[in-house]
Amino acid sequence: MDVPTKSPGDKKRPPIKVLSSQLRESKVHTGPNGKIECTIKRLGQRNACPLRDVSVVWMQGTVLEVKSDRNTTVTLIDETGTFVVTGTNSIPKGKPCLLSGKYVMVMGILQSCTPEPVLRAVKMADLSDNPLHRNLWKFEVEDLQQTL
Repeated sequence: MDVPTKSPGDKKRPPIKVLSSQLRESKVHTGPNGKIECTIKRLGQRNACPLRDVSVVWMQGTVLEVKSDRNTTVTLIDETGTFVVTGTNSIPKGKPCLLSGKYVMVMGILQSCTPEPVLRAVKMADLSDNPLHRNLWKFEVEDLQQTL
């Protein structure tokens, strides 16, 4: 029996912490596997090389609107703008996060970057209990992007 091998392009990459404005300003292309991928400018570094082939992201924001349907859609806002998350009804612990005003984190697969970022949720968690999550988010994003 043949064992499938992975090509160098198949390596798994952890979700990249990003702000919605970085996705809106990104260069979008379709990856070899047919998924949306973005090239984004690193936060806080003017002349650094961009982050390439970003397809799975970690974002945080405040819930603005919840549209309940077969594939629940949530509109969130971070300090740089709005973004949309789909598929929240199919993830564990997603439902308690779906209240206007909650501050949440979401990991998801990019579906679109422009004109407004859209993610398909993979994980979601309520971070509302600790205001440090909101206050430090931009610094976390910048720190991670400088070390990648």
